[in-house]
Amino acid sequence: MTIIDVWMQHPTLRFFQHDMLASLLRWTRQEAPTEEIPIDATIAAMDEAGVERGLVCAWYDASGALISNDEVAGWVATYPDRLTGIASVDLRSPMAAVRELRRAVHDLGFRALRIVPWLWGLPPNHRLYYPLLAECVELGIPFMTQVGHTGPLRTSETGRPIPYLDDVALEFPELVIVGGHVGYPWTAEMISLATKYPNVYIDTSAYVSHRYPPELVEYMRGHGRRKVLFGSNYPMITPAQALARLDELGLDDEARELFLSGNARRLFPE
Repeated sequence: MTIIDVWMQHPTLRFFQHDMLASLLRWTRQEAPTEEIPIDATIAAMDEAGVERGLVCAWYDASGALISNDEVAGWVATYPDRLTGIASVDLRSPMAAVRELRRAVHDLGFRALRIVPWLWGLPPNHRLYYPLLAECVELGIPFMTQVGHTGPLRTSETGRPIPYLDDVALEFPELVIVGGHVGYPWTAEMISLATKYPNVYIDTSAYVSHRYPPELVEYMRGHGRRKVLFGSNYPMITPAQALARLDELGLDDEARELFLSGNARRLFPE
């Protein structure tokens, strides 16, 4: 069965050396590398789990590019049949951010925008997001964001689905929104938004399958089967680790196919 991983990043040394990752490295019992990791390592991790396509994202915060859009574009150019680029931008300069998003989509071929709110200390209903959200609608691309508590030692407040993402979905009804990291401990709120709004979705990144909240598993088995996408959060969790106990979820064939690839193909067509 085809698998698409919608939340990955190929890490640079700048990314791994950022202080935000200290707690995550501790949790996952990893050590930061001392030299750049080749893109082949990410492809190998995908191969291990049978992942056909990975959505790899840039990372920006107030210090600059931890993983730049151009670096992502270079990796995608190396493996165009396996990788899809996801843009990120510097929120602090709205017009420059909009122009960079346009460049990433028109010139680099990227398929979505991802902003991680805790990197900025700003929830997604903050005014600095709104020019970008409007541009996502005009470009016809999804807006991807993190929901739920923050693993790194930053505030979790920005990851609350209600009221922050609720406001965005209400004010931008045409915008496709994908909330990554399942929304825990507010998973029920995230499910309520995905049920309430036709264009709101959830991805399972940062969680191995046997640790999905029970309410999410029930949603995936039933009326939410077209609303949940697989993501790993590689390199913090590999796709193989994330999917190791997938059979325990009790998904029927349709729900399993939609979760692993069908919903992603619909939202991120090639």
